[in-house]
Amino acid sequence: MSSEDKPAAPSKLAHQNKRLKALLEKYKQSHHLQNALIQLSEQASSVAELTLLYPAIHDILQAYLPSKSFYVVLANQYTHALELSYFCDEKDGISVALNQDNSFEEGATGYVYKLGKTTCFTKQEMQSAAQNGLFKALGSPAEYWVGVPIYQEQNIIGVLAAQSYDKHQDYSSQQVHLLEVMSLYLATAIERVKKRELLESEVKIRTRALTQSNDALNLEIEQRKRALQRQQILFKISELATQAQNLDDAYVKIHQIIKTITYAENLYIALYNKETGWISFPYCVDEFKDNTEPRPFAKGYSELVISSEQTQLIHPSRAKELLESGDVQRNKPVPEEQMATSWLGAPLKTSQGVIGLIACQAYNNNHIFSKDDCELITFVSHQIATVLQTKLATQALKSSHQELEYRVNEKTKALQQANLHLQMQIDERKKVEQQLYHDAHHDSLTGLPNRSLFLTQLEKTLQHYHRFPDHHFAVLFIDLDKFKDINDQLGHHAGDQFLISVADLFSHCIREHDLLARLGGDEFVILLTHLTELQQAEDVADRIINIMKKPFCSKGTCIQSGASIGITYSNSSYQHTDEIIRDADAAMYYAKNAGRDRYELFHPLLTQTLTSAESPAQHHLDSLPMSFRSADIINLDEQQQSESLFEAFGEHPVLGYTSFEVLKKFATDKEQHLQVELELLQHAYALAANVAMVLLPCSGLLLEALEFNLFTEVLSKLQGQSQLCLLFDDQEIRYACATQLENLKKLSQLGYSIGLNNFAKDRCELNALTDITFDYVLLSSTFSKRVLQQESFNLQLQGVLAITQLKGIKVIAKGPSILNFRALLDKYGLNLFVAKQQGLSESVAANNNAAQSIN
Repeated sequence: MSSEDKPAAPSKLAHQNKRLKALLEKYKQSHHLQNALIQLSEQASSVAELTLLYPAIHDILQAYLPSKSFYVVLANQYTHALELSYFCDEKDGISVALNQDNSFEEGATGYVYKLGKTTCFTKQEMQSAAQNGLFKALGSPAEYWVGVPIYQEQNIIGVLAAQSYDKHQDYSSQQVHLLEVMSLYLATAIERVKKRELLESEVKIRTRALTQSNDALNLEIEQRKRALQRQQILFKISELATQAQNLDDAYVKIHQIIKTITYAENLYIALYNKETGWISFPYCVDEFKDNTEPRPFAKGYSELVISSEQTQLIHPSRAKELLESGDVQRNKPVPEEQMATSWLGAPLKTSQGVIGLIACQAYNNNHIFSKDDCELITFVSHQIATVLQTKLATQALKSSHQELEYRVNEKTKALQQANLHLQMQIDERKKVEQQLYHDAHHDSLTGLPNRSLFLTQLEKTLQHYHRFPDHHFAVLFIDLDKFKDINDQLGHHAGDQFLISVADLFSHCIREHDLLARLGGDEFVILLTHLTELQQAEDVADRIINIMKKPFCSKGTCIQSGASIGITYSNSSYQHTDEIIRDADAAMYYAKNAGRDRYELFHPLLTQTLTSAESPAQHHLDSLPMSFRSADIINLDEQQQSESLFEAFGEHPVLGYTSFEVLKKFATDKEQHLQVELELLQHAYALAANVAMVLLPCSGLLLEALEFNLFTEVLSKLQGQSQLCLLFDDQEIRYACATQLENLKKLSQLGYSIGLNNFAKDRCELNALTDITFDYVLLSSTFSKRVLQQESFNLQLQGVLAITQLKGIKVIAKGPSILNFRALLDKYGLNLFVAKQQGLSESVAANNNAAQSIN
């Protein structure tokens, strides 16, 4: 850098600093101006009147101007004279009163007002202008004075002036500019505040008018309330004539009404009898007296009301006057604390004169009765008197009727005594007849109905069934097992106690409308009516068998009993009750011969009388023609699945076309049963050549030790053409022995498909699905129906579906082949169903000539 450039750098820097300082000063001025305007706007929006606005503006300006002397002069819009609106001065104070005549037009303020421009004067300039006649010098001379015209649109409405008495505090151009800007916004602020003052003034005037109107309305409302109150009181009193049951009830209700209009904690009602000259007090509620005894007419407060026939309001001063004048006399002194400090009594006037009075009194100055109270009680007393007069007349008439009734009752009492004696004899005879009827129709030991009553009820039920065939019933014939052992080992007394205990247990197994009876000895019978499904009778039998598993103990000895039960259902072929009892008894003996502690359903074969030549042929299964019926497994849309259910049927000479499940019970021995079942297995395999999966019901007999070997040997030969799923009955598996269960698991381990048939027919045991790996589960039709009837079975179904889904087991529902039935089950999660059965001779039976029979 050259020597000539060196002085130029500081000069340039100084110029930049000077320029920056000027910009900073300008920014500060803008900031002050903006801040002042914001504050002015806030004050204009918040202050309620002009007298508060000017001091607020002065406070704003003091932050930016060098002096505390400030005043505002505005032109009167009517006289156009300049009037002082605000004045604050360090020396002069308020030398000119606000809103009064002054000479501002002659001074510097008037000069600025006329000139219409901002004007600044020093002390010398002010004096020089005054000497030149521009204006007059008014007030104490200031060192510096500035006046700014206040414009509203194009018109000058006043002057804003500031002055300083300090020689060292003059006004800068920025401060003057601030005053000019403030004056521009001051007119708007003044207008806003004036409008607010006007609005508030109008609001006050309107509020005052509304208050006056509201007071008048409240007065009218109060008057109407009083009128309505009196009307309601009249209604209540008029209702006493019909609602009050007697005079005592009427007095209580009158007391309640008086309480609603005045202080009535202590109240009594007195009645005056002119003929006897006595006053009675039928009603009295008082904190010092429980009741008031009748007394002769004397000179008390009550007598004063009756004799004057006017309402009396008595305070201590008047009470003293009455005592001194002798109008009221006291027979004995009254304790001071029991003296009424305020007493009010009104006469009960009727067309016949005064019949009494109603009085209220207060103690210890708890209440002072007023003229309003006096007016109200006088008003209601006339209405009360009318009601009481009516009630008294009614009571007198009622007393007359009671007297007449008493005389009639006295005359008829003798006759009633005679009738009572006769009625006692009749009742005694009825009791004897009822006891005789009960003894004739009930068991003396257990108290249960006996054979006679049971047969009578069964006859009625049978006749009802013939009229309404849909109202099914069932009869359970029960014979107790080992009852003779209880009698022999524990004694007949223990046997009687056992029968009583069994009768009580059986009664808890049936419904209220069912009938339990004792036929005699250890034989009981149950009549179940209103059956919705036949399974209900089997449920009752299961409950009885379960409760009989508990041993009977007496004198330290316990004997296990049981129950053999035979069940027969309503049938159109029954014409007499003897036939029903016979069939139920036959089923019971069959259950007892089959092993006891079980139930059996009646079957016609149980009572069929056969010749000795016919009997073997009719009971040998291997001689009966047999065939299969198939049922496809379908979904809700009736689309056929890959599975079909095969069921065997036989043609029995007595039973007719009957399922193998029933026929196998009458096999002569196990060997015959096993032979026929294995032949059926082979035959089903031959018929199922064109079916992907055949579900074939099998007996639990095939799982016993020796029979299982023959069973698996036959199965091993049936390979290659079709696939069989061996279905075992749920009840048989539930009561199977350990060997049978182990063999069932072996079938699954050997690769054969197995399944549960008639699952949950009487109970739903989920452990059967978890212990053994099944491929199919066929729900019984009974369970499927109950899922739609009871919520508890739906919960059981959800458990079944949860387990089967987890283990990959297919669930198939049995039941009516009705689309609506299947649609309802589908909502619960079941989507596979057994379709209607059809004969195989129409489909696959043609593939084998032996399809019609097995010999």
